[in-house]
Amino acid sequence: MQNHIRAGKLASHNETINTSQLITQYYTLSPDPSNDAHSIVFGTSGHRGSSQKYSFNEAHILAISQSIVQIRTQQGITGPCYVGKDTHALSEPAFISVLEVLAANYIDVIVQKKNGYTPTPAISHAITQYNKNHHNNHTKKADGIIITSSHNPPEDGGIKYNSVYGGPASTNITRAIELTANRFLINNLKNVHRMTLDNAWKSGYIHTQDFILNYVKKLSTIINMKAIQTSGLKLGVHPLGGSSIDYWQNIAQYYQLNLNLISKKIDKTFSFMHLDYDGCIRMDCSSKLAMTGVLKSSKNFDLILVNDPDCDRHGIITPFGLIKSNRYLTIAADYLFNNRPLWRNRALSIGKTYVSSIMINRVAYNLNRQLLEVPVGFKWFAKGLFNNRLGFVGEDSAGASFLDFYCSPWSTDKDGMIMCLLAAEIIAVSDKSLQKYYDQLIKNFDISSYNRIQLPINYAQKSLISNTLFSQINMQELANDPIIRILNIVPLKDRISMDGVKIITHNGWAACRLSGTEPIYKIYCESLLHVSHREKIEREIIDTIQSIINLS
Repeated sequence: MQNHIRAGKLASHNETINTSQLITQYYTLSPDPSNDAHSIVFGTSGHRGSSQKYSFNEAHILAISQSIVQIRTQQGITGPCYVGKDTHALSEPAFISVLEVLAANYIDVIVQKKNGYTPTPAISHAITQYNKNHHNNHTKKADGIIITSSHNPPEDGGIKYNSVYGGPASTNITRAIELTANRFLINNLKNVHRMTLDNAWKSGYIHTQDFILNYVKKLSTIINMKAIQTSGLKLGVHPLGGSSIDYWQNIAQYYQLNLNLISKKIDKTFSFMHLDYDGCIRMDCSSKLAMTGVLKSSKNFDLILVNDPDCDRHGIITPFGLIKSNRYLTIAADYLFNNRPLWRNRALSIGKTYVSSIMINRVAYNLNRQLLEVPVGFKWFAKGLFNNRLGFVGEDSAGASFLDFYCSPWSTDKDGMIMCLLAAEIIAVSDKSLQKYYDQLIKNFDISSYNRIQLPINYAQKSLISNTLFSQINMQELANDPIIRILNIVPLKDRISMDGVKIITHNGWAACRLSGTEPIYKIYCESLLHVSHREKIEREIIDTIQSIINLS
């Protein structure tokens, strides 16, 4: 697929958002409950939308917050609710709405002191640690809400609910939140309890805490910080104007690392970004196009570590460029299981998504570890991490987490900071570049060629895909290979669901799925032969989809 003519270029003034207008629209535009495009939908990582599109407005957040109160009450959760926010423009007004509802419902809320920003993994870590310390009290459990649209464009807002396991709540819980919240919208927010922000702060239900120091001090229980410190590695960090800025500054100071922040700037328009493949500003640290500006500094450091605004994703840049996500996940899995002594005698498994590279399967087999393959979404991993069954888990979109040195859960949501620091540890301990590590690791494996393509779609096309696409794919072969299996698992109660289809041959595979966070259709392809074979797979899958939904 051809990229947008402006892809990789620095965002211009007319390509940036008007933040004042966006926030005004949050308060003044009201969604139409009869319009499906205005409704609340929890995808792979909560509800996302934009105030200017009537999909992320004050009414949505009030309804979702009250719904979460109702669901946590039904679940018997009486502990505190940790609430964090990232640096997207819509995060602040949504944060206020959440506090107004939770306090009015007598929920103890814990937020970062001085109204600071909080990365997703810090909230997950806080929930996990709290509930580990209260494991004998089944009702006094904590959960959390994070106001973030992750790497989404600047005009988007997002809100997600993290369960008592620390990571994203399971589908049955998010479906209940979604249904209840939409009923509140239909009933014009009747029975939604709310107080003013001033009264909420005076209520005694909002408490402040320094999440930063707690997180930073404990990093030595999961990362070999001493090895990084003594290695002398010159590290650059670019937080992409996100919530991890204060964290990285504290990490550098506390552990005395040779670490410099390339930028400390918070700009809610994210005008410093280079445009992604579709000409949009997207803070995707796994996208080479979006990282064009950061890559210009690659020769100045041994490693550049990058996070998206809520810090659940990682980007690893060496002097030779951006490491592909699946390659780094493969390296990380192998390294961890070979360099965590207490892991060796524990039956820890490796987790990956159906659409991640088969190279991870091969590493798991080589390590003699069981492999868990799940649909996209970290909710499928959270419980396994919390209960010490999964040692390392990762998604192709540069999201991963793992247990600490003692086989205990750290963050059961994606954690971009530990994945960045792990890259530095790998180089410091192995004394190899990441590329050399990967080359030596796979020398006994057949080489694969992997790619992910994203196609913008509109709401009508999204509905068509959801309802009819998969029943119309009747392929017998793919890239001249007979199809040996088609995974087309539809959402059913109490079973794992895959929001797409995966077509498998002896020499490769392709998967197609809707994004759970943006109006995008994603195609994943991998060949076990060569690049041209993978490109043939891509062309055939794209042609098939275009013929069904008439994408142009």
